Amino acid sequence: MKMTDVKFHEITIQDKKWMDEKFAEDDRNACEYTFANNFIWRKVYQVEVAELYGCLLVRFVEQGEHCYSYPIGAGDKKAAITQLLFLCQKEKRPFIMSPLSEEDKKQLSEWFPGRFLIEKDRDGYDYIYSREKLATLAGKKLHGKRNHIARFKDGGDWSYEPLTGENLEECREMTYTWIRMRSEKWNEEMEEEIQVLHEAFDHMQELELTGGILRQEGQIVAFSIGERQNTDTFVVHFEKAYPDMQGAYPMINQQFVLHACEGYTYVNREDDTGDLGLRKAKLSYYPDILLKKYVARASRVVYADKEKDGEQIQKIWQTCFGDEEGDIALYLQHRMTDDNMLVIYEDGKAVSMASFLPVQYYVNGEYQAARYVYAVATLPEYRRRGLAREILEFAKAEYDEPLILAPAEESLFSYYERMGFHKAFAKRTLFPEREPISSEEWAVKRPASGNIQAAEWLPDRQQQSRESQAGELPVSDDVQAAEWHTPAAQTMDMPESVTPEEYVKIRDAHYETEGYVRWDAAAVSYAMELAASCGGAAIAVVPENESTRREQPGTEEKDILMYEKEGETLGIIETTLSASKLEQLLPELLSETGTRTVAYRQMEGMLWLPGSMRNLKVNREGYLNLTLG
Repeated sequence: MKMTDVKFHEITIQDKKWMDEKFAEDDRNACEYTFANNFIWRKVYQVEVAELYGCLLVRFVEQGEHCYSYPIGAGDKKAAITQLLFLCQKEKRPFIMSPLSEEDKKQLSEWFPGRFLIEKDRDGYDYIYSREKLATLAGKKLHGKRNHIARFKDGGDWSYEPLTGENLEECREMTYTWIRMRSEKWNEEMEEEIQVLHEAFDHMQELELTGGILRQEGQIVAFSIGERQNTDTFVVHFEKAYPDMQGAYPMINQQFVLHACEGYTYVNREDDTGDLGLRKAKLSYYPDILLKKYVARASRVVYADKEKDGEQIQKIWQTCFGDEEGDIALYLQHRMTDDNMLVIYEDGKAVSMASFLPVQYYVNGEYQAARYVYAVATLPEYRRRGLAREILEFAKAEYDEPLILAPAEESLFSYYERMGFHKAFAKRTLFPEREPISSEEWAVKRPASGNIQAAEWLPDRQQQSRESQAGELPVSDDVQAAEWHTPAAQTMDMPESVTPEEYVKIRDAHYETEGYVRWDAAAVSYAMELAASCGGAAIAVVPENESTRREQPGTEEKDILMYEKEGETLGIIETTLSASKLEQLLPELLSETGTRTVAYRQMEGMLWLPGSMRNLKVNREGYLNLTLG
């Protein structure tokens, strides 16, 4: 394709006719897709426009970087994007597109696989309501809005009228009073919005804007301004009311919709810009559509697409880890999201990957959002190119949160240390090291290193020696093996089922201290399902003397145990039980599961902290053990 120059120019009123035609060709219902919205914000965002391959392109500046709209209209959008990529590469600037719809996201990924990092822009989601809902406020959910309107009507004589040339200046004066009433909360964003509002006042007729005002006792107390969005949607750009007047906002909202939006199916009340108060207010009207929007950035490291990349991810996973297809599918179904697996493409396919699962890290007496690094893998033929390192370095900047991982092999500790990770999670010992009491009761075989502790349980009636059983123990370089007899009869603890929520609560009560890694109920639910697929389960263990009053005991009085089966080995994934309590429970558990060898994984982990947290005092003996791996 021959590259042509892209000639952007500052948007002017003269651009309205051809831009309106391009917007109509796409007929979108996102608030950015009107001429007026782009024109009145032109000074704030330095808005420029161009036509390329039959498409409208909008360029604007946000947070100091040039951004481009997704090509608008019926032209060759793929060619336009290709040209913009070339332009940004030539000028050595990042290529950013915003906003994208769900369909745009899918289309971009098909046209340019592995070229764009596409992220949700939650602050930019539009709130779209049925016109009937806002006009009638019918139903139990909106009962509170009707009450507010009733209180407004109780405040005195009121009236609604269209915003016209005759009352526009009076409306403009009302904004100055509104500013004075908001002076204590005034900020730069509010100042910009008022400037933009006055641009709208100055060009009401040229921009074909529609407005309405609300009076009480003859004075303007609220107003609203909007315009036609597309064939079935009206968009509201501005809504202002005196903050101390009860019911003024819901009243102007309803009256404007009743009078100005007749004939439309939907009303778009735009986004919330990340203002949590505004978000709460807009959600309180229960939008019929919460219109998702995305931002796309040209990038070598991108988010994996479950639908498009699933088969290739399975291939990488099986090649590098040898896991069963069912286990991989379970992970992709329950743990992979749009923004927690990063991949690098080469030769048109994903060849390197890593997951970054959300967790919470307890440090300095509070929880911090963090990511657990999982399933770092590169196809053998693409190794020694630094792809995994590239993904990890990208993740540091992208998430800007602590990264936590548990190296699968001892040799990997030095690899991650070179990338700025440090040991921060101690290896846990469930069965204490001690001198053998007798060859029949307790014998320990120490390995060179130990991420796993294994033991074979021998009931009293079996008079086998350690020597006769040693060959059956799963002994390797990272296994600690032991045999022992059932201890003397003691009062047994009582196992019972446990929900993910209960498991999290018990786990938190037991381990929450400096350096603790907390998983939420969704993650624990997945861990339970994975254990169940391996013949295991998660249980709560209640002391026998509590069994007669189970309606009252607190979770701190219970213990948890999650385990899985592999042949004759019972693998303990995690437990809060002490070794002595576990020894009481094991005979029954081993008998029930048909196993005779116990293995306990002891996770030793590493931590990387972003620059903003480098000065935090980190507990190097933190707790990590449940890693969903």
